[in-house]
Amino acid sequence: MRLSRYFLPVLKEIPAEAQIVSHRLMLRAGMIKQAQAGIYSWLPLGFKVLKKIENIVHEEQIRAGHIPMLMPTLQSADLWRESGRYDDYGEEMLRISDRHGRDMLYGPTNEELITDIFRSHVSSYKDLPLTLYHIQWKFRDEVRPRFGVMRGREFLMKDGYNFDVDKAAAMHAYNRHLVSYLRSYERMGLQAIPMRADSGPIGGDDTHEFLVLADTGESEVFYDSAVTDLTFGDRAIDYDDVAQCQGILEEFTSRYARTDETHDPALFDQIPEDRRRTARGIEVGQIFYFGTKYSEALGATVQTADGAAVPVHMGSHGIGVSRLVGAIIEASHDDKGIIWPEGVTPFHCGIVNLKQGDAEADGACEALYGSLTALGLEPLYDDRKERAGGKFATMDLIGLPWRITVGPRGLKNGVVELTSRRTGESEELTPQEAVEKVARIYGVID
Repeated sequence: MRLSRYFLPVLKEIPAEAQIVSHRLMLRAGMIKQAQAGIYSWLPLGFKVLKKIENIVHEEQIRAGHIPMLMPTLQSADLWRESGRYDDYGEEMLRISDRHGRDMLYGPTNEELITDIFRSHVSSYKDLPLTLYHIQWKFRDEVRPRFGVMRGREFLMKDGYNFDVDKAAAMHAYNRHLVSYLRSYERMGLQAIPMRADSGPIGGDDTHEFLVLADTGESEVFYDSAVTDLTFGDRAIDYDDVAQCQGILEEFTSRYARTDETHDPALFDQIPEDRRRTARGIEVGQIFYFGTKYSEALGATVQTADGAAVPVHMGSHGIGVSRLVGAIIEASHDDKGIIWPEGVTPFHCGIVNLKQGDAEADGACEALYGSLTALGLEPLYDDRKERAGGKFATMDLIGLPWRITVGPRGLKNGVVELTSRRTGESEELTPQEAVEKVARIYGVID
């Protein structure tokens, strides 16, 4: 993409309504525009990041054996009356009626709808285990939407639902989700800590939230600092291996880590004092096991080998896809702007032409652009007739991890400058060497 042809409405002024870093930077970088309180249009740059995160979630869910589908945003109130949640959920749920007077709602979650799909098509234990998921827009009518996409009313979420014949099988599904979430977050450049949490309106006894530590987090968290030394890394995972998945859950949840809702001071005080930590955290996902709560209410049963009809054991598992955009910025920025991790960056690198209109500089930039594109990478070429300082400021603001700077002085020596956004370190390389280094960083060449 050439910046002269791109829609990137960056702001020079700090928006007065933005209270936290991610909201300020998303507005300034031209990623979003508020449509109304808590509801945003995703502009091209923000939409690219959103899709990068969504694709990582899809890849890791499919890797874990979970099956994608899509459910509607509007749901019948009758299903929620069956489960008993229609009146219990509270004012966060947007209740509406269609022209025929039928009660409907804009879905805040999908336990009822997915259970209805299951009970309509599955009747035998032989069809289990089964996990279905979708990534869909949801709506919760927050009384005070704030912090941009971190606490909006409309948001994009991945929610998945497992159906199993008994609790043991359902807890393996729980563990599978925990493992797949750990992989997903690390691919996004995040350390998201699983913490014992409260189930809220979803229900159930077993639940963990995944929280990213950040000063602007809405939750107070208490944890053993040893948990922050854990990394998932590039492990080979057999998601059918019950013991392996259970082992990873134990590794990542055996150290104390809880939100304020489930905090136990007596247990916390048993941790060595130098490892006790209190901080703020941003919730970016949650997994639940709730047994037969919905299957019993909605009649979702399967026939077992001995002919008995039993309600299936279920769980639900969510990742806040749009919220993750804000969380990543909260965890990765400086006073100049965003610093995207390589896994979610909207463009793999920026190309800055210091002398637009100079034949040699223009030609070198075009060659770099062509070489990177031919390798399957997406560069953003700043070909505007702007001063160098303005071009650098834009690149720093939008946070691309790598920048190739091209100017007549360097080209006389046969070199361009490759700069890391995160460290600020630069090195002079030939254009071909710069292309090869960027390609190796992103794993497109060895």
